[in-house]
Amino acid sequence: MKKLLQNSGFDELDRAILEELQVNGRTSNADLARKIHLSQPAVHNRIKRLEKRGIIRQYVALLDREALGYDLLCMIYVSLESHAADLWRVFSEAVEALPQVLECYRLTGDDDVLLKATLPNAVALDAFLHNEINALPGVCRARAQIVLNEIKSTTAYALR
Repeated sequence: MKKLLQNSGFDELDRAILEELQVNGRTSNADLARKIHLSQPAVHNRIKRLEKRGIIRQYVALLDREALGYDLLCMIYVSLESHAADLWRVFSEAVEALPQVLECYRLTGDDDVLLKATLPNAVALDAFLHNEINALPGVCRARAQIVLNEIKSTTAYALR
């Protein structure tokens, strides 16, 4: 990763900024400047360049799903009846409209799609599978697994 950033015109100071922002996206430019021994305007300019280049996509608040009443975290494996481009487009658009789905990945192997979803309880999961997932265009099979324990959950990328 270090070489990739360097080959893209980024240096150790950029990496240090990215590492700090991954831990706390609300860190001020003044605090960042003190930590990496750079002026505030230089930190500001570097952050703007990282944003412009798409390295920093957005800033978000990470919420506690259980505190919000979403006690179930589920992985839902979906198989589609076809891999036609039109079906993928319609399926993808339908999945994007489902607020319960946090992430969606197209897979290789036995299943076509992996959905990461959060729901309040087992009754809600059952209804979601029956009324939403199985009703999506082209779905021929869906199976859900409930996460019992989150061993590791991070949004930070290794930059070294």
